[in-house]
Amino acid sequence: MDRIQFRRTALALTAAGVLALGWFAAPSRAAEEAFIIPPPSADIAPAKGLKTFVLAGGCFWGVQGVYQHTKGVTNAVSGYAGGKASTANYEATTRGNTGHAEAVQITYNPNEVSLGKLLQIYFSVVHDPTQLNRQGPDTGTQYRSTVFTSDPAERKLVQDYIAQLNGAKVYKKPIATTLEPLQGFYPAEDYHQDYLTLHPNQPYIVFNDLPKIENLKKIFAENYREKPALVREAKATN
Repeated sequence: MDRIQFRRTALALTAAGVLALGWFAAPSRAAEEAFIIPPPSADIAPAKGLKTFVLAGGCFWGVQGVYQHTKGVTNAVSGYAGGKASTANYEATTRGNTGHAEAVQITYNPNEVSLGKLLQIYFSVVHDPTQLNRQGPDTGTQYRSTVFTSDPAERKLVQDYIAQLNGAKVYKKPIATTLEPLQGFYPAEDYHQDYLTLHPNQPYIVFNDLPKIENLKKIFAENYREKPALVREAKATN
């Protein structure tokens, strides 16, 4: 049994135990509850053409899934960022010593959804930004909350938004999200792409990730779309 099979099997057994105890009655019992937060006080003006943005917030399956269901996002690819190309693979990244985080590269149309809105979704329903080097059952620097920026305006927007949310005391603890310069993004293995859509009944997905989709639909109804923008479909059109 390889590393990913072992990890997901252990989580599946945990979820099965929860089911047996009768706790797991609805997707609302997520590992992280959604936060109702204000939008950024400032945003970046729309620009022509598609834009890309890379962020990390725990296992990339759920992060990718949320943005695939977000209007204006044309593609969301699971991958690795923060380390070298030579260690940009799942086996190495799971060791937690490569510098990589499980990340998602988001391609979006800024005339349909702003970067500020994508960040609001990130800090609200994608993950718990107050957790340091972990999300839910996943621990290690590879699951850190990080925004990778390659543009000064993007970096300022993220910095100002974090300061705004901390100042408003939206969360019980300070935000642990870090900002890192984007040195490179490396797409993950094919079996990680569109994972949430392809495995909706897997206990890990049911317990940790489907509630994120439900929260997106409930809290950001105007930004939610039922049909996800899948990586395989984007590849087919290119």
